[in-house]
Parts: sequence; structure tokens; C-alpha cells
Amino acid sequence: MMDILITENLCKTYGTGETKVDALKNASFSVAKGEFVAVVGPSGSGKSTLLNLLGALDTPTSGKVFLDGKDIFTMKEKDLSVFRRRNIGFIFQAYNLVPELNVEENIILPLLLDYRKPDKSYIDELLDVLGLAERKHHLPNQLSGGQQQRVAIGRALATRPAIILADEPTGNLDTKNSRDVVSLMKLSVERYHQTLIMITHNQSYTSFADRVLSVEDGVVTDLEGVRK
Repeated sequence: MMDILITENLCKTYGTGETKVDALKNASFSVAKGEFVAVVGPSGSGKSTLLNLLGALDTPTSGKVFLDGKDIFTMKEKDLSVFRRRNIGFIFQAYNLVPELNVEENIILPLLLDYRKPDKSYIDELLDVLGLAERKHHLPNQLSGGQQQRVAIGRALATRPAIILADEPTGNLDTKNSRDVVSLMKLSVERYHQTLIMITHNQSYTSFADRVLSVEDGVVTDLEGVRK
């Protein structure tokens, strides 16, 4: 299997002198295309720092990230923002939907921002898979939290990105909706051969993943030791 993501000695340091914090220390790992990886660890361990670096939302102090064969931090800012928009899907705890846009418009927004014409049959299929077909004309405030998070999953899948990064996607949801959302994410990974990296506080959701990475004091460890 091809590795879609490779990190080499990724480090992130905040502050200097006595206030210096090593949020991430020499993280080196790779993720194969189509793999679902869960990232666990206590609060403040460096999980979100790691995800922000993988998603090029932040710049490492040192080290490299290769996504789909590209050394992303050697790109110019303008090229990187286009690359990020096309190749990385984000799912956040807070949904981040545009309140004035309906379900379907929120899902196709990344394509429109990129001046690309949405593939209608694919978008309709996504709405169907995510159980949102009946609600495609609803605004976010007419949806439950679980439904809003499904819209966010649809938006992440809409561009067929190289990788999807999910930061505590179930953080605002009750147990049932959380399980639904995680199993939908797993289903979409399998159905569309997507690669997904998900931060979760909930150990029980690691059972959905192919592999688990642990982050503790900025150190990333592969818990499985071997890939399934």
C-alpha cells in the first residue's frame, strides 16, 4: 500500500527560555492510503498540535510532512493554501458550518471556493450515505448536533481529499450520536477509500480504527506496533 502521509522528525516548540514548551518531539510515522488512524492521549499532550501540523494550519519548528508525495512546508503560502483546500478535509468539534447556507450548500462550499463544479451525482450520493437527503435544504440551526456533524463530514468528503483530519469530531455529541458519527466516518473511509486521522478522547472509538497512535508529552507512539 502507498503511504499517503509521511512525517519525519516533526517538532513544534512554543516560547523560549523558561517558558519553552516542546509540544511535539521528533514525531516520525507514516499513514497508508485508505487507513483509519485514531490518535489518543491526555489533554495537552500535543494531539491538536500534531493535527494542525499535518493539516498545514501551523508550521513546524523543524521536521517534514509529506502529503501525497509533496513536501508541504517547502511550498509558498499561496500554493500551500490551494493544496490544503484540495487535498485536506477537516472535521472539527464545532462543526464550523456557515449558518446562512443550507446543508447541500455547506457541503459543496469547498468546491465553489476553488471554482470547481460539484459532481451532482456524487454530492447526492454523499447526502444519501450520510442520511441527509431529506434535509438538504435545511439550514444548520434546523438540525441536531449529530446532523450538523454529518454535514461537516460531507463537506470534508466533497473534494475527495487525499486525507481527512478530524479533531474530536464527537466532542459535542451524546453517546448515540457519537457512535453514529464515528461509524459513518468509518463507512465513508471504506466506501470512498479515504484516509482518516481522528483525534479522540474516547478509548472505545479506537476499535473503529485500523491503527492507534498515542501522543504523550509530545511523543507519538504507534500503539499497535504493527499495521493490521
